[in-house]
Amino acid sequence: MKATGSIALEFQTLQLSFRKRDYQPRHVCYLPFGLRKLKYLLTTLSEEYERISMHGVRKELLQLQAENIGIKLKEIYLPESASMKIYDDIMENTLNGFKNEGIEYAVFGDIFLEDLKKYREERLADVQMKGLFPLWKKTSAEIIKEFIGLGFLTVVVCVNEQYLDPSFTGRVIDEDFLSDLPENVDPCGENGEFHTFVFDGPIFKKKIDYRPGRLVHRAYKTKMENDDHDNDGDKTNRETTFWYRDILVK
Repeated sequence: MKATGSIALEFQTLQLSFRKRDYQPRHVCYLPFGLRKLKYLLTTLSEEYERISMHGVRKELLQLQAENIGIKLKEIYLPESASMKIYDDIMENTLNGFKNEGIEYAVFGDIFLEDLKKYREERLADVQMKGLFPLWKKTSAEIIKEFIGLGFLTVVVCVNEQYLDPSFTGRVIDEDFLSDLPENVDPCGENGEFHTFVFDGPIFKKKIDYRPGRLVHRAYKTKMENDDHDNDGDKTNRETTFWYRDILVK
């Protein structure tokens, strides 16, 4: 059987269920389709700010994270306010490069969002690749409790103001954090309620030391377009507001 490699897409949101015995220099991942070697980690960043898209985490911390896990990092820089078409074109070019290396699979940490899973699978099919979803349809409570139990540490760097107040930023996810969450917030933040940065765990060579920075409030207007029409009457703007807690390398 031909050996195949995999890439872990959207590295910051990926929550693979690694167990301590799985930590090996090759970094293998146990998936429903058998043993896979993770060859690359792939993350999108803002070209202008050099921070992870949506999370706001600095490039330096991302690179430290990948270095401590020991898997090569691939970075994609997106222009400010990139349209979905621009995003899709950049991703397709990147995935084609991976495909030319013999990589056939991309691993995602999605749990239950059907439309997002469908979108990923359709984009991968365009380049003859397949998606692997090891957490699919597991319960969020089960996943986050296993994550904590295995010794992973992650800090909240961003919250959606619609769901959480800014006091949740800068907090490490533990049992107290989970008990403080409102009932309408998924404990893994699967609906985009919050985003995190993992700074320690059984697959890390060493803990990443960081210090909290300033709190920033930002609003984003998303233009929803109908691809079949070009007139402004088919476009609507939606505003979403976030609180970001900057974190810096110590």
